[in-house]
Amino acid sequence: MQIENRKPLRGYLYIASATFLWGVAATLGRAAFTGRILLTGQTIHPIDPLILSQSRATFSFIVLLFVLVLLRGWGRLRLPAADLRRMFVLGILGVAASNYLYYLAIQRTNVATAIILQYTAPVWVLLYTIARGLQKPTLQRAAAVGLAVTGIALVIGIFGSGGFRLDAVGVMAALGAAFSFAFYNIGGHSILARYGRWTVLLYVLLSASLFWTIVNPPWKIVAAHYSGDQWLFLLVFSLISVLAPFSLYFAGLQHLEPTRAIVVSCLEPVFSILIAAAVLGEVMRRLQTVGIVLVLVAIVVVQLPDRRLHEEVTLVEPME
Repeated sequence: MQIENRKPLRGYLYIASATFLWGVAATLGRAAFTGRILLTGQTIHPIDPLILSQSRATFSFIVLLFVLVLLRGWGRLRLPAADLRRMFVLGILGVAASNYLYYLAIQRTNVATAIILQYTAPVWVLLYTIARGLQKPTLQRAAAVGLAVTGIALVIGIFGSGGFRLDAVGVMAALGAAFSFAFYNIGGHSILARYGRWTVLLYVLLSASLFWTIVNPPWKIVAAHYSGDQWLFLLVFSLISVLAPFSLYFAGLQHLEPTRAIVVSCLEPVFSILIAAAVLGEVMRRLQTVGIVLVLVAIVVVQLPDRRLHEEVTLVEPME
C-alpha cells in the first residue's frame, strides 16, 4: 500500500524536475542571446535563436538515436512512409517552428512574456476542438478562454499607465509559438496512440534537424566561426532543454495520468519566471504578474474534465 502511495508522489517529483530544467533552459537561452553566459571564466558571444534551435534539435537527435539503436536496434525504429510524412510535418510545423519562435520571443522580449504566451496553447487547442465539434462549449471553458485573453492583455501591457511597450515582433513570435505548440498537440495525439513517445520524439527531432539544415546549411555554420565555448554551451543546452527533461517527464507519466501531469507541468512558467528574475534580474510589473496568474489559472481550468460531459482536453508533453 505504501509503495502504491509513493507512485503519484514520484510522478509529481519527476515532472516538477523536468519543468525546472525547462525553466533553466529558458533563462540560459535569454542569457545566450545577450552574451551573459560564462564558460571557462570568459563571457561567450551572443548566439542567434536560429542556431540555438538548430543545434538543440540536431544534438538531441544524434544522442537519442544512438541510445535507441543501442537499446532497441534499427528494426524497431522503422515507420511506414505515410506515418513518416506525418512525423515530418509535425516536426517542422510543430517542433521546429515553436522552438524558433519561442526563443525569438525570449530574445526580443523577456522570459516571462515568451513562456506565458506560449503556454496559452491549451486555450487554442480547446477553441479548435469546440470549432470541430469534438468538445462542447461550457461555462467552464468559456471562463478559461476569458481568463486567458485577459491575462495575455495584462502580460503584454495593453492595459496600464505605460501602455504597450513590448517588442511587437517578440509578442507575435510568442503567440506564433503557442499556435505551433497547439498544432503539435492536435497532430500528435493520433501518432502517440500508435507509437512510443521516444520514437515520436526521435522522428520529430530528425525532421526539425533536416529542416534547419536546409534553412541554415553546414557551410553557413562553419562561416559563422563559433568558438569552442559556444559549441560546448550548445551541446549542454540541448541536454538540459530536451533529453534530460523529457526523460524525467516520461518517467512521471508512468506514475500519473496525463491530466495531472499537464497541470504539474504548469510549474514551468513559474520556474522560468522566478529563475530569470533571480539570475537575469527580469522583474515583472504588478499588472503583468496578475496576468501571469490569470493565464496559469486558465490553463488549469482548461485541463479539468467536465463532470457532466466526461470530457477533457489533454495535451501531449511540452517541447520548449
